[in-house]
Amino acid sequence: MIYGSVCSGIEAASVAWDSLGWKAAWFSEIEPFPCAVLQHQYPQIPNLGDMTKLYENKIFQETKIDLLVGGTPCQSFSQAGKRLGLDDTRGNLALEFLRIASIKKPKWILWENVPGVLSSGNGNDFCTIIKTLEDCGYGVFYRELDSQYFGTPQRRRRIFMVGYLGDWRPAAAVLLESQTLSDHTKRSSKKTGSIPACTARNAGNANARGVVVVKYNSARTSQTARALTPAEEERRQGFSGSHTLIAKCSDSQRYKAIGNSMAVPVMRWIGERIKIVDSLISERCKNEEK
Repeated sequence: MIYGSVCSGIEAASVAWDSLGWKAAWFSEIEPFPCAVLQHQYPQIPNLGDMTKLYENKIFQETKIDLLVGGTPCQSFSQAGKRLGLDDTRGNLALEFLRIASIKKPKWILWENVPGVLSSGNGNDFCTIIKTLEDCGYGVFYRELDSQYFGTPQRRRRIFMVGYLGDWRPAAAVLLESQTLSDHTKRSSKKTGSIPACTARNAGNANARGVVVVKYNSARTSQTARALTPAEEERRQGFSGSHTLIAKCSDSQRYKAIGNSMAVPVMRWIGERIKIVDSLISERCKNEEK
């Protein structure tokens, strides 16, 4: 599977999908620090920069992708923001994502944003996104997923929309599965690195920071706390702990980039589901040709 990534950030998708054998054709990121991380971690993959200018790029024009992935800026949709939705320049990048999909026509698309996108503009913004995708020929399905049920020690609810060119059923098959409460319990107890027990402060904020209890006093009536380190914040998102540790970086740069990223375990699960469904479709097509 060859994919193109927009609003790439520090590339949770590439970290999540490396084990699947998938390859990125190109990234699209403009923020200086995430760009430096991409250059450090993936020097062989071109970063095409501004997603609104991709159409002018020869690499973009000449490459064929099977999947387009991106989590466009969430500030205009977030409950904590001004809620300007698609009228905001950042919110309008969601439509730019759809325009890229309409030009490249990948089999699959995967788009991520905050739950506030569902109610933005009294629901009209999300309807516009879905209708535009349908007009481009995609069948779509969306679902809210919380990273705490995928092994990360934090609550992080996000909307994930999957699209499949020509049919909504493969998209639905990716995001729907048989689940029970025990499945959620099993997932939430899975360890993903050495992270102290922590709680999320300002949960739902894209840049929320975690805190960890250090100790109780002798009477156990009070406790001291410290902020999570950048390495701990990384592992809380499913990264290695050193993914953003590059030359001449500050903690504040790392915190912001990590907070704006997607949760790696969630992206891995979606990727695994896409791979399964895509294989089933390919097998069915082979059988029909016999």
